[in-house]
Amino acid sequence: MSRPAAAVRSVIKAYDVRGLVGEQLDEAFVADVAAAFARLIRAEGGDRVAIGFDMRESSPALAAAFADGITAQGLDVVRIGLASTDQLYFASGFLNCAGAMFTASHNPAAYNGIKLCRAGAKPVGEDTGLAIIRDEVIAGVPSYDGPCGQVRDQDVLAEYGEFLRSLVDMNELRPLRVAVDAGNGMAGHTAPAVLGPIESLTLVPLFFELDGSFPNHEANPLEPANLVDLQRFVVDNGADIGLAFDGDADRCFVVDERGEPVSPSAVTALVAGRELSREIGATVIHNLITSRAVPELVIERGGTPVRSRVGHSYIKALMADTGAIFGGEHSAHYYFRDFWGADSGMLAALHVLAALGEQDRPLSEVMADYQRYEASGEINFRVADAAACVESVLKAFGSDVVSLDHLDGVTVDLGEGAWFNLRTSNTEPLLRLNVEARSTGEIDEIVRRVSADIAAAQNEPVP
Repeated sequence: MSRPAAAVRSVIKAYDVRGLVGEQLDEAFVADVAAAFARLIRAEGGDRVAIGFDMRESSPALAAAFADGITAQGLDVVRIGLASTDQLYFASGFLNCAGAMFTASHNPAAYNGIKLCRAGAKPVGEDTGLAIIRDEVIAGVPSYDGPCGQVRDQDVLAEYGEFLRSLVDMNELRPLRVAVDAGNGMAGHTAPAVLGPIESLTLVPLFFELDGSFPNHEANPLEPANLVDLQRFVVDNGADIGLAFDGDADRCFVVDERGEPVSPSAVTALVAGRELSREIGATVIHNLITSRAVPELVIERGGTPVRSRVGHSYIKALMADTGAIFGGEHSAHYYFRDFWGADSGMLAALHVLAALGEQDRPLSEVMADYQRYEASGEINFRVADAAACVESVLKAFGSDVVSLDHLDGVTVDLGEGAWFNLRTSNTEPLLRLNVEARSTGEIDEIVRRVSADIAAAQNEPVP
């Protein structure tokens, strides 16, 4: 059955499939996506697809419809059940088969989606298969006249935990009290399996009940408001560290013993240093929004930093092309060569816990070694004409610009450690601003100037 192109394009995006359940995404649509995905995998010699799903109310039924679409095209299905996204990536690598994860990550409860990968957790993005899937769903996926595939269940949670622990030495750590905010997401399922068996760790759980309605706060720790509960919880419980995960638990955010958030850039630098200690000269990927402290520290530790566009498909492609040992993003996605080049917030958490447990200093002092600059965080502007707004900003800054590049949006170097990046959102009419400088005062002034220039370009009152 053919489908309206505009409707399909609104759901099958650059990195994944995502939409409102019942309006944009239903079981019939998901079955069509599965059939197109199965055809893609079969053409490449694959014969199985692992399927996992998160705690959202709609996830089990959508995952079942996807399994029907896969088997109708003659491929087998391995159902791993409730899973985090990185647990699904583990299954894809461990079982050497394609994978599909049902989640809308940090989006509200009304949404759901699918993250797809080839065997070995190799990503499927717009340029690597999603466009083909989208076009087939629009045109109508051809039926398959061979025998249907088979379905079997396989729980890989224990193996996933064992594998992650095998990658980080956790044997000689001092006792640590670890507060974990699962946000009612999948970390409530995976954190006990991964961190629970480590004798030196005492887990202090917060919001571990799986609940896709997110009754306590949104499962998006990138928003400061969603970290407040953990910050208070760490201090109240005398924890040495706090860990916050998003809905599908593939991103990890860190809070120190004072309840202060730790920059994902600082975490990237810490993990990069640990990985480089076992392979001097290795490549480390960082996206262009991460702090410039990251490439500086990578070079100081004998590594080779490589700068990337924002987005997991770009990072994963560079991980594969360069053989990079590690990659990090400002959004708290962390990628590991030893994890099939895929991202795992839980593996990043193990590295931070190991770094903290190997010494007597509190986390705030440990992370101060990696914090060289101040950052604005991501500031979003709703704009009608992004190009006109960017042009207005660049014109206003004029001779203050030392250099600029267009790797992803425009990055403007103002010298003396100050820079900003403006880039458009892939999914919304937003212009995203990130600023870094030596002091918060410098950041405030740059943000003020950019905000005024964007307002002027749109004929709005200056903020």
